[in-house]
Amino acid sequence: MKTSDNNAIQSVSRAIQIIRCFENSEELGVTEISKIVGLHKSTAFGLISTLEINKLLEKNNSTGKYRLGLELFRLGTKVNSTLRHIAMPYLEKLVKMYQETVNLVVRDNLSVIYLEKVESTRSMHISTSVGGRLPLHCTAVGKTIMAHLPYEELQSILNKAEFTKYTNNTLCNPESILESLEKARKNGYAEDNEELEIGLICIAAPIFNHFNSPAAAISLSGPAFRMNKDFRKEAGAALIKFTREISEKLGYSKDL
Repeated sequence: MKTSDNNAIQSVSRAIQIIRCFENSEELGVTEISKIVGLHKSTAFGLISTLEINKLLEKNNSTGKYRLGLELFRLGTKVNSTLRHIAMPYLEKLVKMYQETVNLVVRDNLSVIYLEKVESTRSMHISTSVGGRLPLHCTAVGKTIMAHLPYEELQSILNKAEFTKYTNNTLCNPESILESLEKARKNGYAEDNEELEIGLICIAAPIFNHFNSPAAAISLSGPAFRMNKDFRKEAGAALIKFTREISEKLGYSKDL
């Protein structure tokens, strides 16, 4: 069992790589997994068997392939459970108020991860999904979090990020992103004006944790023809109010 310079245990790192193989595939065979992670088939099988014993993977006896186990789902429900518990009534209230889709996200390095989603019953499917990951720079939730980060941390993100251009509206240079973040700070909420998907507009406000850090956010998303300027201003005010209340319940203190 080898360790690298940063004290990472090689076998554990490999097991994590195997679990991550399933991010884009529901089922995989041993040969497929070994190729993805670059391991000998026998080494991969030993790690897969260990993960199966611990219910982190399970075997489909019909296909002979493996999929993520229920133990991962059980553990996943424990992640950010306090935030989810506090935020969910606000998500449901926002959907009732505005009949548009609402998301709760947390930041993970250069991305946001979607924790909860309450769908609108109105037309237009919003292509976010619980557990999905998107970049900070082209989402309202990502930008509202970035807007309230310390200067050094923000600069680090801008230096490391790969600015993928999803639409003609996607902001892909630090100068334009910084201008957008300044507007978000001034308004109290950020906007994604068809930057991720044509026809889709999102607005979002940040949630601060007990360290007074913008670690999460709530967004409201809908089609451009419904998300006009007046609507965004009204819904933005509600987002600001609700995210402040959630932040206070999480222990955020404006005096610190």
